[in-house]
Amino acid sequence: MKIGPYINFPGNCREVVDFYTEVFKAQKPNIMTYGEMPPDPNYHMPDSVKELVANAQLNINGNTIMFSDVPPGMPFTKGNNITLVIVHDDVEEIKRLFGLLSKEGTVEMLLQETFWSKAYGSLTDKFGIGWQISAE
Repeated sequence: MKIGPYINFPGNCREVVDFYTEVFKAQKPNIMTYGEMPPDPNYHMPDSVKELVANAQLNINGNTIMFSDVPPGMPFTKGNNITLVIVHDDVEEIKRLFGLLSKEGTVEMLLQETFWSKAYGSLTDKFGIGWQISAE
């Protein structure tokens, strides 16, 4: 069994997925929009909603991360309730990821050696997602 996070965004999901695809050198995912979903006769979907992302799955080194824009009528709460953890055995790759993810974000703990890791740091990226990055 694999367990991975599902992250909602307030209308910029496609930008988020494109960013992470580049950062992690991942294969471009299939993106399903709300407009591609089967129609619901009880709900008229405004044109402004049809291009929003209903679901995208990004494979990052064998881990599936799922994304979507918040469905119409559903409240959005920016994600300080989720932290993603990256553990990698390559310190240079840890440095690269930390540098890219921290651009336009907020660093909570600079990448540094700790008693449990040769390189550990934490940050919140420009989309409000918390990351802990650690060398194995």
